[in-house]
Amino acid sequence: MKKSINGILLLFLVSVLCLTEKIAGQSIKDGETIISAGGSFVLGFFSPSSSTNRYVGIWYNKIPNQTVVWVANREVPLISKSGVLEVIKPGLLVLRNDTNHTMWSSNSSTSVSNPVLQLLETGNLVVKDANQNDPEMFLWQSFDYPTDTLLPDMKLGHNFVTGLEVYLSSWKSPEDPSPGEYTHHCDSTGYPQNIVKKGSILRFRTGPWNGLGFSGVPSLQKNSIFSYEVVINSKEVYYSFKLLSSTITRYTLSPSGVGQRWKWDNQTGSWIIYLSAPNDSCDSYGFCGAYGGCDTENSQICRCLDKFSPKFPDKWNKGNWSNGCIRNVALDCQSGDGFKKYSGFKLPDTHNSSYNTNTSLKECRRICLKNCSCTAYSTLDISSGSGCLFWFGDLIDMKVISGAGQDIYVRMASSDSDSNGKKGKKLVISLALSLAMVLLALGLVLLLQRRNKKRAKQKKEEMEGFNLSMAYTDERHKKDLELPLFELSRIIKATDNFSFNNKLGEGGFGPVYKKIGCVSDTINVTQLIKDGETIISSGESFEMGFFSPSNSKNRYVGIWYKNITIQTVVWVANTKVPLNNTAGALQVIKPGLLVLCNDTNNIIWSSNSSRSVQNLVSLLLDSGNLVVKDTNGHPGNFLWLAEF
Repeated sequence: MKKSINGILLLFLVSVLCLTEKIAGQSIKDGETIISAGGSFVLGFFSPSSSTNRYVGIWYNKIPNQTVVWVANREVPLISKSGVLEVIKPGLLVLRNDTNHTMWSSNSSTSVSNPVLQLLETGNLVVKDANQNDPEMFLWQSFDYPTDTLLPDMKLGHNFVTGLEVYLSSWKSPEDPSPGEYTHHCDSTGYPQNIVKKGSILRFRTGPWNGLGFSGVPSLQKNSIFSYEVVINSKEVYYSFKLLSSTITRYTLSPSGVGQRWKWDNQTGSWIIYLSAPNDSCDSYGFCGAYGGCDTENSQICRCLDKFSPKFPDKWNKGNWSNGCIRNVALDCQSGDGFKKYSGFKLPDTHNSSYNTNTSLKECRRICLKNCSCTAYSTLDISSGSGCLFWFGDLIDMKVISGAGQDIYVRMASSDSDSNGKKGKKLVISLALSLAMVLLALGLVLLLQRRNKKRAKQKKEEMEGFNLSMAYTDERHKKDLELPLFELSRIIKATDNFSFNNKLGEGGFGPVYKKIGCVSDTINVTQLIKDGETIISSGESFEMGFFSPSNSKNRYVGIWYKNITIQTVVWVANTKVPLNNTAGALQVIKPGLLVLCNDTNNIIWSSNSSRSVQNLVSLLLDSGNLVVKDTNGHPGNFLWLAEF
């Protein structure tokens, strides 16, 4: 009984040892496992899907559906469950079959006296010295040799010191973890970008890193689950991501070449695809050829960039877009090129590119323009707006990304560049300004000329079907006019009894006299202004009296310019009630009205006023305005004014 208890205790101790790490000389057989310290990952033997082959791999410990994240002997499976994994000196991890033949082993150029195999909580399997925990001193680690899965803190990229490239390779199928056709790389041959290749053929690009993400994957954005970055320095270039929460997430490359970001959903107990790429035809590398923009929202998915045309129009029109586009006007670096800005694009392939981290966009233009081989430039880091990314050669694999694409400045012939358009706009603006200055100067000259002349203001008002303009043209003078008749007594009075001093001359119809009439500018309550008499403003600018417009026999009281030979009426009193003879009279009556009476002494028109005054007059001002006021009144106290 005591011997049995000791055996159980020994088995328990061995099991505990298997849960943490293995030292040199110890082994793991098929059916035994190592579990990471926090219990997140398991190392052991497994058979994928319906296969009977046995592999050494790592999978999640707390997820019920076995999800393998790394495979050791993916190219050399075991055909039985007799495999053994062990750590041997000087520091190698080896897998042997039932004949003790080494099927797979790690590699190391360094030897230690006490090598240990340990599965870290990150899922990284490492061989190290038992007393050494510095990752830089690990002899070997599985994170340097991933299969199809990228885990948090794993570096996908190039180590320039060791020459090692870390990349993903797809499984051949769900039953076969051997390397498939597709690989995923952080390409550092130009400015870093993630790419997927099928064999040696490039199939998909994420676009270059822009400081916030990859220019061609707008769906990869800042989130609460994980952060991501591209590190670029003299020793290494790599892409990696880190967890920000307890959510389990991983990135895989499927057997069909699709990159998929997964997260574990505890509620459904299943993996959910968070992101995937490629998603459409425009994600296929070079789908529209050089200088072609791919847009899935257009009925014709490929279009040449503005100022470019299909290289082979017949093929292009038949849907074969792979040959791309060429410039409408060839470059001429010696004579001077320019640049045209294109916005909203996944930036082109950076395989043939260079970059500068501390240059402004304006300086980028100058640098690119000096180098005739430079075909385009863009901002390197959009988060800070600094740095330059330069392209050399044709621009390939551009995709329209609405609302999330970037700007790129493409080298163009001067005639097709934005600067040429700006020059044209400047020329138009310059000509417009010059013309405006000339017109302004001309206007000032005309204004000064007009100020030196007496301006006549003409006012036309509609008077029940006849024109108030009293201009008698030469043509009208040829017509027979019926002139108004006046009493002899009034004519005698108007000519001062036909005084010789008032005689103007003599013609075929007899002598012609001027009318002296009323030369005052005022009508008082004791005075009548009869037809044939007038009042004149103090400055002799305007005259008021009776008149007949054009060929009409009707008589009206109006105001016209005194010194303009063609009678030009500017105001009419009785527009709606004309007199039918020359017997009308205009007078001022108390309490403060100006009235027009006909031959029967009936008032046919009058002014209006709500006030009364004692000393009442009507005055024709030199402005042409006729007012009724108190003899001592100020302009603001007028009882009535014509307001024409």
